[in-house]
Amino acid sequence: MTDDLRLLTADDAEAAWALGSLTFGYHAQAMPETPAEPPPGRRTWGIFGADGRLLAKAVDLAQGHWFGGRSVPASGIAGVAVAADQRGRGLSRRVITRLLADVRERGAVISTLFDTTPVPYRRLGWEEVGARLTLAAPTLVLDAIRPLPHVTTRAAGPDDIAALGPLYERVARDGTGMMDRSWPRFRQTPQEFLDDWDGVTLAESAEGLVGYVTWDRGKGYEREAMFYIGDLYGLTADATLALLGVVGGWASVAPTFTIPFFASDPAFALTSVLAHARVDARRPWCLRLVDVAGAVAARGWPPLTGVVDLDITDPECPWNTGRHRLVLDGGSARLEPGGAGTVRFTPRALGSWYAGAATPGQLRRAGLLSGDTASDGLLAAATAGPPPTLLDYF
Repeated sequence: MTDDLRLLTADDAEAAWALGSLTFGYHAQAMPETPAEPPPGRRTWGIFGADGRLLAKAVDLAQGHWFGGRSVPASGIAGVAVAADQRGRGLSRRVITRLLADVRERGAVISTLFDTTPVPYRRLGWEEVGARLTLAAPTLVLDAIRPLPHVTTRAAGPDDIAALGPLYERVARDGTGMMDRSWPRFRQTPQEFLDDWDGVTLAESAEGLVGYVTWDRGKGYEREAMFYIGDLYGLTADATLALLGVVGGWASVAPTFTIPFFASDPAFALTSVLAHARVDARRPWCLRLVDVAGAVAARGWPPLTGVVDLDITDPECPWNTGRHRLVLDGGSARLEPGGAGTVRFTPRALGSWYAGAATPGQLRRAGLLSGDTASDGLLAAATAGPPPTLLDYF
């Protein structure tokens, strides 16, 4: 049997919908109207059987993530699906391996994905580096917050939306792994942005815009009623408290609210939310380096100086395989060919180390890193920082 592995076109939309909707359980929904061209930054690879049936597919989303204060070009992998009767034939490996070669050609140097199970993706070099957590807590926890004299809140209008992107970027670039929303697939008109939410509330002070929260009211007003926070970002403590106070004002009709969690978020440092919260949803996410040299060059680094000789083995991205020297040069870094190969990295170890999700010692105990230990301290310091955080699901 011969298979045809190629990029999908608009003519394949119905087949892609049928395979994806059955795999992920939304097959009872009607297929949406298909645009004449794919959305910006979206490419889908698929394998077709000799009879023309779509057997497997995977989606590449062109996007970026913030690492060390710099935006790193990435491929977000989504919609990976294999026909039920074709599983176990290695089709997902084939389509994803071809996708990786393609995304490297277009300039992506890392790849991220949300995994339903880590097993198949670990086989292909990804490693879980974090999880998108949504917490639920009693809204009454915020009800005691009173209006602050230096900050006012108001509903956003279309003319306000352009200012939200730069504010979000100031927060995101201080993190590790957060999405760069300046990429084309995030572009919306101001009205489209507003239509996505029941409310967008701004926090303002004498300095201008200092925060915003996006929210959905949810249904009902009984015990089960919930209030949903999308983004909540304040540039000052007072701005964050003012926005949380807006949420607290819903306590009488929405007894529970949900909020995305990331470590060191001021929303939790300023309140007792964590003491009363439970995990409402958890979605692990994975990272792998597509082009190690490109990934090293793209991210920001601390002002360290040193050289580490690496030996990398990467069957799915063979251009990474070989001996390299990681050169840290006072705030920048580069990967050069050669060296003694004294520290041996697997692809999974590279992704976890790059994200700062695990130290070299932890990776050694997991069997993902081996070789000389003399440079472990330098490697750990190079990617130390805020825990990896990805709040935009795809």
